[in-house]
Amino acid sequence: MIYSDNIHLTKNGIFFTDKHGNKLSTSNALTKIFIRIQNWLVDFELFLIHMTSLHVPFYAIRKLIFSLAGVKIGKGSVIHMGCKFFNPSGITIGDDTIVGDSAFLDGRASLTIGDHVDIASQVMIYNSEHDLESENFSAREEQVEIGDYVFIGPRAIILPGVNVGKGAVIAAGAVVVKDVDTFSIVGGIPAKDIGNRKNVDLKYKLGRARLFQ
Repeated sequence: MIYSDNIHLTKNGIFFTDKHGNKLSTSNALTKIFIRIQNWLVDFELFLIHMTSLHVPFYAIRKLIFSLAGVKIGKGSVIHMGCKFFNPSGITIGDDTIVGDSAFLDGRASLTIGDHVDIASQVMIYNSEHDLESENFSAREEQVEIGDYVFIGPRAIILPGVNVGKGAVIAAGAVVVKDVDTFSIVGGIPAKDIGNRKNVDLKYKLGRARLFQ
């Protein structure tokens, strides 16, 4: 008799299988059960963080919750409402950086965002994705690093393993799959060089974000 997809009761006792139907030893099954419970707790933590991000209009409160969850946020930096995370403790944000509303920041591998970085609305930065060549469709993780004074336009997507150099510009809607050189301007799907930033003596500060965003 099948008690569930992974628990099987027979006249000879109980045995467990993984999601592919392979039989598991009792110790392996218990390990997977423990990991599943941990994942449920992580999911609940993310639920609370995301509810705060979506519905609390006061950044001081949001910053406190994000920091308690493990996000390292530099002086003067702001994360606008609606931002979502994976593994907040893997995310480091420098000074005077602004993350726009409804962005997605992935901390499953290291995500480092520099100083004076302007990230527009609905930008998604991933450092984990499925390995299409894996027999089990398993995930692979690679760190992402965003240099100082980078501007990332609305709805751009940055994929695992990408390093974005200082002062680079990523156009709206671009999908970045490889490194971006210092002061380069890239756009398109996949993103390609479309120009260079002329001002390379960058000293500006982004300043204060909007009060209730």
